[in-house]
Amino acid sequence: MVRKILLVILLLNASFSYAQTIKIDILVIGGGAAGTAAAMQGARSKLKTLLVEPGPWLGGSMTAAGMCVVEGNRNLPSGIWGEFRRHVRDFYKSRLGYDTTYNATLRFEPYTGAAILKKMTDTVKNLTVKLNTPFTAIEKDGTGWQVSITENNRTTTIKAKVVIDATETGDVAAKAGEVFISGFDSAQDTGESLAPATALPRIQDITWIAIVKDFGKTADKTMAKPQGYDAGEYACLKGKDISKMLNEGRLPNDKYMIKWAGCGNQYPTTADDLKPANRDAFYAKARLHTLGLIYYLQTELGFKNLGLDDEYPTPDHLPYLPYIREASRTKGLVRMTLNDLYQPYDLAAKLYRTAIAVGDATPGQHYGEGTAPKTDYPPFMAYSIPLGSIVLKDLDNLLVTEKALSVSHLVNASSMYPSVQMCVGQGAGATAAFCAFFKTTTKKLNVRIIQGELLDFKAWLLPFTDIKPNDPYFRPMQQIGATGLLKGIQKVNGNSAQLLFMPDSVVSTAEVEPFFKEIYARAFLWFNKEKPGEKFTQGNLLSFISEITLTEPKTLQISMQKAWKTQYKFSSDFDMNRPVTRREFAILANKFLTPFARTVDLSGRMVN
Repeated sequence: MVRKILLVILLLNASFSYAQTIKIDILVIGGGAAGTAAAMQGARSKLKTLLVEPGPWLGGSMTAAGMCVVEGNRNLPSGIWGEFRRHVRDFYKSRLGYDTTYNATLRFEPYTGAAILKKMTDTVKNLTVKLNTPFTAIEKDGTGWQVSITENNRTTTIKAKVVIDATETGDVAAKAGEVFISGFDSAQDTGESLAPATALPRIQDITWIAIVKDFGKTADKTMAKPQGYDAGEYACLKGKDISKMLNEGRLPNDKYMIKWAGCGNQYPTTADDLKPANRDAFYAKARLHTLGLIYYLQTELGFKNLGLDDEYPTPDHLPYLPYIREASRTKGLVRMTLNDLYQPYDLAAKLYRTAIAVGDATPGQHYGEGTAPKTDYPPFMAYSIPLGSIVLKDLDNLLVTEKALSVSHLVNASSMYPSVQMCVGQGAGATAAFCAFFKTTTKKLNVRIIQGELLDFKAWLLPFTDIKPNDPYFRPMQQIGATGLLKGIQKVNGNSAQLLFMPDSVVSTAEVEPFFKEIYARAFLWFNKEKPGEKFTQGNLLSFISEITLTEPKTLQISMQKAWKTQYKFSSDFDMNRPVTRREFAILANKFLTPFARTVDLSGRMVN
């Protein structure tokens, strides 16, 4: 009898160990660029956060998929993305020839990038990271979610207040019941003049990247002929400057990232190919195509000294994952289109006021010859990602990132870029932290509190490239930009366009009068009484501050004159008759008029 009782107890203990339940504030599923940043931000916001990643590395596209030459957002070192950039540059700065200038294209070996991200997460309190841990199921649990994960061949149940889907292909949202769209949207659907007249199901091709090493001129690293190899698939490479193509993907330590379009390792893809049921078979074909390219490079083009080394401990030494540019997208509370990107200040919806991330990656167009329309983008604007694009309409407290982001097909061509997604992930982490901390749902988000948290952690809301993050007044200029009181100025530079704050230019009355009248009832009386000239002066600004705050004008003038250079460190002289600069205006208006404190909804409309 005693033996039977002991056996029952042992069996019960075993069943409990296989059915462990963990309660958490924030669960991030997917440890790619967005997921790693989201988990770090959630934990830094002092919420108990768990990150689960099915593979052995953090970093997703940038590391596990080998996309380790990162050009997008090199002018926008926002928050955690900027932190990662600094760590990579510090690691390689002693290497001869490594470019460490402020906005240099970032180049690194994939395993080094993964190790840096792991070290970054290891230093964050309140954060637990579980690698090699896939999720298997998700279901609603009150206002939160219950998720099943597999670790060490055991099922663990996670009860989370908020879940962030940071998988490359929106797998979590799909299992939760979200409806997706894919391919080109129609112009009628999005209002984008560059969209085709009718929707097309075509999505961008994947690339199974290869990281090769130069083993020296005399080395022969020729691999075995891959299964199904056909030299004709790569024939268009003959006659091309292969050395130049290799150099474009140059990495430290005599390595190269091969990510070649045309008949290189780009591989035609459909949304169905990326569904979990079809993924493994499709990936196997794509891997063989890349192996064939390397074999062709060695045998037909004379580069037998280049070979796949042990960068990746996979059987074929290719990356763990393909570089996925597009999958299927959600329709969130807000869908960002090219109109929001090119005309942020001209539309009824002022989505820039709800910004949680920045981007400037040049949009890619990676399709097989003649299989999709070419989009003639005008010079591509630096832009902000709105909060509503990560929030689902019908699934509370489930946020989306990566290729599931609620944007149009034409915007996804840029927003999918890993450095942009690292910024999006930080925004998602702050949003999840808001919901968990205030015990609320994604139906009751406070835009300004979330943005304030992001600014606390050095994230950018607006892509003002002429305001560096070490500027002591970076924050007030970002906040004023996010209100629209002072709007960014677009400057075209070749195929791209920057958004500038132009802090040393002067403020015109015409640009600030509409906003002042929109949110301050007494502004109508002030403008009728003062009738400021074309240029808004320091005296005009102090007079308006006096009117709104009911401060005695002379007292305000005296105190401001004393603080002008000592407290505010302004370089100009205090002169009531001189036009006020945008820097001076932003700092003083932000402090005394507090327009950033005005509540906005997810469309950017002022609600009080």
